[in-house]
Amino acid sequence: MSGYVGILVSDPWLQNQFTQVELRSLKSHFVSMKRESGKLTLGDLPAKMSRLKVVGSENLTEQDRTSFIQDLHPNLDEDVDFEFFLRVYLKLQAHATATTGSGGKNNSSSAFLKAATTTLLHTISESEKASYVAHINNYLAQDDFLKKYLPIDPSTNDLFEIVKDGVLLCKLINVAVPGTIDERAINTKRVLNPWERNENHTLCLNSAKAVGCTVVNIGTQDFIEGRRHLVLGVISQIIKIQLLADLNLKKTPQLVELVDDSKDVEELMSLPPEKILLRWMNFQLKKAGYKRIVTNFSSDVKDAEAYAHLLNVLAPEHSNPSALAAKNPLERAKLVLEHADRMGCKRYLTAKDIVEGSPNLNLAFVAHIFQHRNGLSTQTKQISFLENLADDTQISREERAFRFWMNSLGNSTYINNVFEDLRNGWALLESLDKISPGIVNWKIANKPPIKMPFRKVENCNQVVKIGKQLKFSLVNIAGNDIVQGNKKLILAYLWQLMRYNILQLLKNLRFHSHGKEITDADILEWANTKVSSTRSNSRMNSFKDKSLSDGTFFLELLSAVQPRVVNWSLVTKGVTDDEKKMNATYIISIARKLGCSIFLLPEDITEVNQKMILTLTASIMYWFLKQPVEDRPSGISDSEGSSQLETISNSTTDDSASESSMEEHGNL
Repeated sequence: MSGYVGILVSDPWLQNQFTQVELRSLKSHFVSMKRESGKLTLGDLPAKMSRLKVVGSENLTEQDRTSFIQDLHPNLDEDVDFEFFLRVYLKLQAHATATTGSGGKNNSSSAFLKAATTTLLHTISESEKASYVAHINNYLAQDDFLKKYLPIDPSTNDLFEIVKDGVLLCKLINVAVPGTIDERAINTKRVLNPWERNENHTLCLNSAKAVGCTVVNIGTQDFIEGRRHLVLGVISQIIKIQLLADLNLKKTPQLVELVDDSKDVEELMSLPPEKILLRWMNFQLKKAGYKRIVTNFSSDVKDAEAYAHLLNVLAPEHSNPSALAAKNPLERAKLVLEHADRMGCKRYLTAKDIVEGSPNLNLAFVAHIFQHRNGLSTQTKQISFLENLADDTQISREERAFRFWMNSLGNSTYINNVFEDLRNGWALLESLDKISPGIVNWKIANKPPIKMPFRKVENCNQVVKIGKQLKFSLVNIAGNDIVQGNKKLILAYLWQLMRYNILQLLKNLRFHSHGKEITDADILEWANTKVSSTRSNSRMNSFKDKSLSDGTFFLELLSAVQPRVVNWSLVTKGVTDDEKKMNATYIISIARKLGCSIFLLPEDITEVNQKMILTLTASIMYWFLKQPVEDRPSGISDSEGSSQLETISNSTTDDSASESSMEEHGNL
C-alpha cells in the first residue's frame, strides 16, 4: 500500500489532502469520466461531477459548478489531467461547504461530513476523547505490551501518537469482540519499521470491518499520520460495539421481559442494539412512573430527569431525593452521576455532556448502566418463547458475514439484520449499484421510508431482475420473497452477489484485455499451483475438501504468496479441535494483515464451509495479483501469470469445486 498514493499523485501537497481510499475513488471517477468522451476538458466537469459526493447535485447544481469553475478558469476548453481535476474538486468542495454551512440546500454539514475528505479542518470532541481514553486505560491497563504506555493522559494528544504503531487499535478490537485478531499476528516489537506498522494498520482496518465498523474513507496512512477525527471515529465504533454486545437475546435472554408474545420477540430480535437499549430504558422508566418516552440519547435526556428516574428504579438503595427535586438540569446531572458512581458504574461522560446532549457519550453511559445492572427478571419463564424460535448456527454465521460485507461497501443504509433491513429492497439496490455501477434503474426505485407494501415489492422485483441479468440462479424467487423476509432465499441471493463481486474483481484485475470470465475452478487451480510451486504436497481437491480443516493448506498458500507472513513456529499440528481452531484464527489474521478483506470465522475453516473457503481463497488470489510483479516472491512474470490463468479459464467450470460458491468482498 505504501507508495501507491505517490503513483497516483506526484504533488506532496495533494497527497496530504486525501486519504488513500479517497484518492483511489476519485481516480476511478476521473478515468470513467475521461473514458466516456476520450478526453476531459474543464467544460465537461460541471455535468460530469454531478455523480460525486460533496460537490454533486445534493450540494451544488450544475449551474453552480459551471459558474464557479468559469470564474476560476475562463478557458473551459483546457484539458484536465488527474492532478488538475483534484485541484478543481478541492475548490468546489470548499465552495460546497461554505454554501451548505450558510443556509444553502443543507442547513447542516452532517451529510457532507459523512462523505468527508480530509481537507476540512475537522474538529474533535475533547469530551469524547477523554471518555475513550478512560475506556482504553481501564480495559487495556494490564496488557503486557501496552502497560508501558498506559495510562494515557486525556489532556494531551498522546493517544494519537500511541495509535501510530497499530498495536493499541488491534488490542482494542479484541477487547470489543474477543478472539477477532490472533495476537500472534500483531507486530509488537518495541520499534517497528514502516512496513510492520502498515501491516498492523491493515490488520486493524480489515478486522474492524469484520466486526461491523464502517471504515470506507479510512486508510492505513491516516492512522500512521495520526489524523485525529478519523482515529477517534474508529475508536468510537469499536467501543460502541463492545458496550452494545450484550443487547441481544442470545447474550441476555431476559430481554424477552420487554415483550408480550412470540411475534414481538421476533420483532425485538430484528432491532439494532441502540433501539433495544431505548426500549429497555423506557421499560424501566415506565416502572418508575416517568410519563415521557425517550426516543434518543440526546435531546430527550438533556434535562437528566430520565436518568434520575432510571437510576432510582435500578438502584433505589443509592438514590438521592434531591436529584428529582433539583430545578437546574446541570445540578441534576451532577447528582445523577454521583448516583451512578455509588452503583459502581463508570461515567463515560460529565454533567456538561448530559445537558449538551452528546449522543455518543450518553449512549455509552446508558449501555454501561445496562451492562452493570439491567433490572430484568432472572426468573425467565418467558424464555419459553425463545425455544420456539429457530436457532440455526449456520444461518446465523452467514447472516453475520453478509451483513458486515454489505456494510463495508459504504452504502447509505447501515444493515443491522439482513432478514429485516433488506425487505424494502433499497439496501440491495445500493449494493448492486456499488458492485456494478449503472445497473440499477433509480428512476423506478422507491427510497425509504416506504409505507406502501407494493412499493417494497417493486424494489425487490428490480433486485431479482438484476440478479437474473447477472446470471444468478434464482429459480422460484420473486421480489415478494425478499419482502416477506424468506431467510434461505435472501441468503442465497446475497451469496451469489458476493461471489459475483469477487469474480468480477478478479476478472477486471487480470483479464481486462482478454474478456475471460473467472470461474471457481480457476481459483481452485490457482491456489493449488501456488502451493505446489513451493514443493509442497498439499492439495485442495475442492472447496469442501475436509482435509482443509487443519489449516495447513492455507498456511502454505499464504506462505507461497508472501513467505515472511507466516511464522511457522506458531503453527500447530492441527490434530485436535483446539489446534485446528488456533491455526484457523492465525490464518484469518495473517490474511487480513496482508490486506485481504474477509468476513469468515475460524469455525468456517475448521468445519470447511465451502462458501467461505472459496472467498478466503479468492481474497488471497486477489491480493497476490494486485501486487507489482517485481514484489512477487515467486518471480512469476505478468505474462506468465496471464498465460497460466488464461489456460485455466478456458477449461469448463468444475461445479464440484463449489456448488454454490462465494464470499469475500468488494472493498478488496
